[in-house]
Amino acid sequence: MGKQLIVQARGKGGPRYRIPSHRFLGRVEYLPQGNYIAKVVDILNDTGHFAPIMVVKSNNGKQILQIAPEGIQSGDFIHYGEYAGVGSIVEASKIPVGVKVSCVEVAPGSGPKFCRSSGSFAIVTGGSGEKVTLQFPSGKEKNINGRCRVMVGIPAGGGRLDKPWVKAGKRVHAMLARGRLYPRSLGVAMSPVDHPYGGRRKGAKDKTISRHAPPGRKIGSIAAKRTGKPK
Repeated sequence: MGKQLIVQARGKGGPRYRIPSHRFLGRVEYLPQGNYIAKVVDILNDTGHFAPIMVVKSNNGKQILQIAPEGIQSGDFIHYGEYAGVGSIVEASKIPVGVKVSCVEVAPGSGPKFCRSSGSFAIVTGGSGEKVTLQFPSGKEKNINGRCRVMVGIPAGGGRLDKPWVKAGKRVHAMLARGRLYPRSLGVAMSPVDHPYGGRRKGAKDKTISRHAPPGRKIGSIAAKRTGKPK
């Protein structure tokens, strides 16, 4: 009898695959709509984010967590509602063309959704009417509502990928801290008892599988309309 697949164990949600959310600082968000002057109380490292997190306290006493941009430090002040340099939280329609922004809202009031990871950004390339056009480093452009708020600047920690891991054990600890499985083994590298593709049978198992297959068989191309490269 075969053993349980990794996807089955992950779905069960045991401690091996459970994300340690109790170790995360909390939700990254914006203050409510309005004009504020907020103070950066502290800058912290969070297990759940690659970028540093800053603790922001507004002049009305409300305290929240935000992604820290490059160049910000404890004791600085950031502006809500008006463009005033790095760290400002303003509507996209008020940003000059060519400025790099991050923590972009997908809809007015949704909170930061795009460009939250360290070193990620979008450039304001223009706009027409109520829409503002953002260009991402991939070259893709996206039109958003001009009332969507963005943060001026780039999330700190952009050089994170420049340093190599050097030792596999270091990466193991980093992945375990976020509840990620590492290292990952290919099905064809396993034994037949651990995976349907296991053993030395090259291409003996059909890759396409029915949508209604039981969990132990549901691997490969599930309910695929077509396989192979497009002609």
